[in-house]
Amino acid sequence: MVSVNNLFEPIDHDTVVDSVTDQIEGLILAGVLKEGTKLPSEREISDRMGVSRPKVREALKRLEESNLINIRHGEGSFIAPLISAAMSPALINLISRNQTAFYDYLEYRRVQEGFAARLAAERATKLDLDRIEELLVNLREAQAAGDDSASKKSDIAFHSSIVDASHNAMLVHMMSSIYELTKKGVFYNREFLRAIDGTGEQLLEQHEEIGRAIMNRNSAKAEDAAHRHIDFVETSFRLGQDQQRRELISSKLFAIQKIEE
Repeated sequence: MVSVNNLFEPIDHDTVVDSVTDQIEGLILAGVLKEGTKLPSEREISDRMGVSRPKVREALKRLEESNLINIRHGEGSFIAPLISAAMSPALINLISRNQTAFYDYLEYRRVQEGFAARLAAERATKLDLDRIEELLVNLREAQAAGDDSASKKSDIAFHSSIVDASHNAMLVHMMSSIYELTKKGVFYNREFLRAIDGTGEQLLEQHEEIGRAIMNRNSAKAEDAAHRHIDFVETSFRLGQDQQRRELISSKLFAIQKIEE
């Protein structure tokens, strides 16, 4: 659940329910509240905004009727699925099994992440930059510890933090959907990529380069570094898959030779 601190502003308008609704809608639109995020309790929202709990409850009900939040009795209120519902489980499964679609996914990420890195270098706030630096530290520590799970988690969080720092609402929501699928291993297995890399050092260096360019406010270099990172991922996977095919053919040839002996 997100913290209520600094999230909402006090309400001083005549139309209280409209104002509460507008604030939450604005946070959703800006990508501050992403799908699946648990909202603070009615009491916390009420205290922060300086309005009555019945008014907050009415606003939440309105948001639920607009399909922007899901209210689960006994659990709380959650931001509803916003983008990922556009792809059905059947389509996601089909894409994950299709090699051409996989490279389409990388092509899409290359363009969007380059754009996000450029915007982040131009627009990132101090808090955004602090978050990016914190995630680079996490990536270094995970790499040093050889922790694949932590490395994968920090990798996705790092890219997501750059998109957030772009402050482009459409980009934030679209890429949030992509990263959710990536977290679930729909498109590729990061452990496979690290194996191709050898140690994961090249991936770490690429993330460092992207982060440094953003923190130095070098938008062109940030965009180029993001492009080269995705190019590396694509090239590595192609080489890895080619090697797997060669090994499969070799194993079949060896099996035939054994039969003929």
